[in-house]
Amino acid sequence: MPAERRIIFEHIDQPGYTPDLDCYVRHGGYAALRKAVACKPEDLVSEVKRSGLRGRGGAGFPCGVKWTLLDRRSGKPIYLIVNADESEPGTFKDRYIIHQDPHQLIEGIMITCFANTVKQAYIYIRGEFPEGAKILERAIAEARAAGLAGPNILGTGYSCEIYVHRGAGAYICGEETGLIESLEGKRPYPRIKPPYFPAVLGLYQCPTIVNNVETLCHVKHIVSMGGDAFARIGTPNNTGTRIFCVSGQVQRPGTYEFEVGKITMGQLLYEVCGGPLPGRKFKAVIPGGSSAKVLRFGEHYKGKRRAGAEMVDYDWALEDVPLDFDSLALVGSMGGSGGVIVMDDSASMVEALGNLNAFYAHESCGQCTPCREGSLWMKRITARMVSGEGRAEDGELLKSVADQIAGRTICAFGEACAWPTQSFVQKFAAEFRGYPEARKSAGPSAAPLV
Repeated sequence: MPAERRIIFEHIDQPGYTPDLDCYVRHGGYAALRKAVACKPEDLVSEVKRSGLRGRGGAGFPCGVKWTLLDRRSGKPIYLIVNADESEPGTFKDRYIIHQDPHQLIEGIMITCFANTVKQAYIYIRGEFPEGAKILERAIAEARAAGLAGPNILGTGYSCEIYVHRGAGAYICGEETGLIESLEGKRPYPRIKPPYFPAVLGLYQCPTIVNNVETLCHVKHIVSMGGDAFARIGTPNNTGTRIFCVSGQVQRPGTYEFEVGKITMGQLLYEVCGGPLPGRKFKAVIPGGSSAKVLRFGEHYKGKRRAGAEMVDYDWALEDVPLDFDSLALVGSMGGSGGVIVMDDSASMVEALGNLNAFYAHESCGQCTPCREGSLWMKRITARMVSGEGRAEDGELLKSVADQIAGRTICAFGEACAWPTQSFVQKFAAEFRGYPEARKSAGPSAAPLV
């Protein structure tokens, strides 16, 4: 089994390490920023592009490519928004970074701002993270007092302010254009793309970068080691390290950092996390946060994949699947936000889906009819099943509703709420068909989902 490669988490959870500026500087903090401000901004953009860094917030879009898409000829100011609205169920890595190593994020922000001539950056943080917001405010004040943020950074004449903006705890604000609408003080209705690509028409209709917390922390390390060195970590097209948040029915849940693609699902769950609970067997896993499609233990995945310049055959059991963006896409799911949710053979897939459907029905912004109405109907159907009033054909009905949502909405929330239902019903069709009789045999539900 490969050893952890702790880059982002190098100091997190280490005895004596504190989130203040003095401690961060003693451990080499802000050396990368000093190096960055001595470079040309365009060279920094090229370095990040050469690193192959892909976004760690969900979509896995190449970070350097996103930066190059900015409309730099518009004459408008360029903004950076840090997406710290960590609202994907099963994901909790960004909160750890903010609480224990906030200056790592601040340094990544300042390098990104300098590379893209940004004068104002906003950290949009989830409303349920009040302590995290306070920690970031203190870190920004420390950095500003030391000349590492704010006016005349490190005596270069370059100035950039960072502001913390607290959201109200809405899942839809994790979608970048919904976040921008919220930051502008409006209802967080996602925008239609095109024309409202943030790189062209973002915050205040100006070119805008939206990057996740973990992504921006990697920028600091890319500058420190160089883009080519970073690209040698991990695997081709899946460079660097990835933080996995493991939760659910496993012996050692927690956060783990590994080179992307260098560890398999089986190694993570059986060796790193200690395997299933005593007397249990693994049944299913969601590999990238709750909106990713569920994968079933016992399945085999066959096909062709690219290995360097060649296409090679693969025949993987779920345990053999490498944990990288491309491999998880090959088996029908996604790396997403890195939230690995584990279910063993004691879990009811109908009831698990009922929990997810209740969440997504609550979090729909209501702008698109398929999502607004469809998420509510999926919640009602699974709630009815759990309450003991289900029918054998409810699984097919659920999938039919989900099929009318995915691909028919303005933003990806449609897929986020539809994919769990589609995959749960497909992978566990027999359990959904047999659930009504099994539920009646078990007696009345103690607490029907609402």
